[in-house]
Amino acid sequence: MNNKPLAGKKVLITRARDQSAQFALSLKNLGAEVILFPTIKILPPLSWESLDRAIQKLNSYNWLIFTSVNGVRFFSERWKKKKRKLDFPSSLKVCAIGPATARELKKRGIRIDYMPKEFIAEAILDGFKRIKVEGKKILLARAKKARDILPVGLRQMGAEVDVVEAYRTVKPKGASKQLKPLLKKGIDVIVFTSSSTVENFVDLLRGVDLKGILKGVVIACIGPITSMSARKYGLNVHIQPKEYTISGLTQAITRYFTKKGTKCQYSNPNNK
Repeated sequence: MNNKPLAGKKVLITRARDQSAQFALSLKNLGAEVILFPTIKILPPLSWESLDRAIQKLNSYNWLIFTSVNGVRFFSERWKKKKRKLDFPSSLKVCAIGPATARELKKRGIRIDYMPKEFIAEAILDGFKRIKVEGKKILLARAKKARDILPVGLRQMGAEVDVVEAYRTVKPKGASKQLKPLLKKGIDVIVFTSSSTVENFVDLLRGVDLKGILKGVVIACIGPITSMSARKYGLNVHIQPKEYTISGLTQAITRYFTKKGTKCQYSNPNNK
C-alpha cells in the first residue's frame, strides 16, 4: 500500500489553530499539503459568574457532563484558580462525550463514570435513559453557543439541569478577506470538525456562490451533526467517519482517496 496516499492533495483544516497540530501532522505524514485556516477561535467567556457559581456548589450536583475538550480545559483551569486543587466531590459522577474529552479528563486526574458508544449528544441521552436521572441534578459545562438537545432531553427525563458557559467560539479577525483567494488557488479537501466551523466558513463566504467556488472540492465532516450543518448550507458531504474522532477522520480521508468507489471504513452520508 502507498505510504503517502494523500500525496499531492491540499487539505484545508478549519479547526481552531491550537487544536490542529497533531491532526495536521498526521495528514502531512500521509503526504498531504496541509493548510491551517481556522474559522473559529476559542476564548474564555465574557463573564465567569455562572461558572464560578456552579463551582462553588458543585457538591450539590449528581452529574457533571463535558461535551468537548475545551469544556474540560476551561472548567478545570477555572476550578484550580478558585479552589486551587482539582479535587471533585466523591459523590459527583462525570460524563465525557468521547475519547478525546475522556483523555483530557484523565490527564487532569478526573475519573470518568460514563462515555457513550457513539460520540454525540443523542447517545448521551440514550445512555442516561438507562441510568435513570429523574430527580437528579446535572451540570453541563459547554460553549456559549451549542445545541439544546442535551439539556432539553435531560429535563424531559425529569432531571434538573444547569447549563453554564465555560468558553465561547468566535470568528478570527481578517479571515474573510483571505478565504476566497485561497479557495480560488485550488483545494482538494476541506475538513470540518464542528458545526461552528461550518457556520463560520459559510459566513466568511457570504455573497459568494458556494457551489461554484467549492466545485470539485471534497468535504469531510467529523460526524453526523457537523455533516447535518454542512448540508443545511447546501454543501455536499463526501466523507464522514464511522468513529467520530480526529483519528477516525484521518483514516476516512485516507481511505476515500485510496479506495474510492469501493466499500471501506468510511461512510458517505450522502448515500444514506
